Parts: sequence; C-alpha cells; structure tokens
Amino acid sequence: QVQLVESGGGLVQAGGSLRLSCAASGSIFRFNAMGWYRQAPGKQRELVAVITVGGSTNYADSVKGRFTISRDNAKNTVYLQMNSLKPEDTAVYYCRITTIADDYWGQGTQVTVSS
Repeated sequence: QVQLVESGGGLVQAGGSLRLSCAASGSIFRFNAMGWYRQAPGKQRELVAVITVGGSTNYADSVKGRFTISRDNAKNTVYLQMNSLKPEDTAVYYCRITTIADDYWGQGTQVTVSS
C-alpha cells in the first residue's frame, strides 16, 4: 500500500516562491517517473513537470525557467521549486508517481498567487 502526502502549498504574492514536497508513505522499489500536475477550477488537469527514473526532466512551456523538479530516491520524495510565481499559476497541485504496476496520486495542495 502506497500513499502520497503533499505539503508546501499556500498563499503568496506574485513574484514569490514556494517549494512543494510529495513523500510516499510506503516503499517504492521501482518507479518509472515522478511528476507534478495542476488543475484550476473550470480547467483541465495539466502536466507541469516530470522526472524519469533516469533523471531526465521535462516541463510545461508555461513554467520553463521558473519551476524546478527534483527528487530524493532514498526518501521516495519529489519536490517542485516554484519561483517567480504568477497569478495564472493558481491551482491545486498534484504529485504523481508511476511504477511498473500502478499510478499513485497525491490528494493535492492549493497554491494561490495574488496579483
């Protein structure tokens, strides 16, 4: 049984920074990728950033140069450092870990950026 616990969301002013964390409560022995998604009311959930087991990273065009995804394999934790935040970044952010058997999702953490 694996459960993902997210933290680090909150309210910040435009131009500020936040660091999101997502930790797996159970051991994950083999994973394919870890990633972050976000969803705002009335909008589709979109991929923000992903890091593969090999360490390759990919970002949505809207966050390139501002967000950085990283991981700590020993702690089964993935991070999202968000800098230069904009009001359009306001959304619920979800982490995702893909293994050979399943996809695991966090419950989401709210990020609100004021103008």
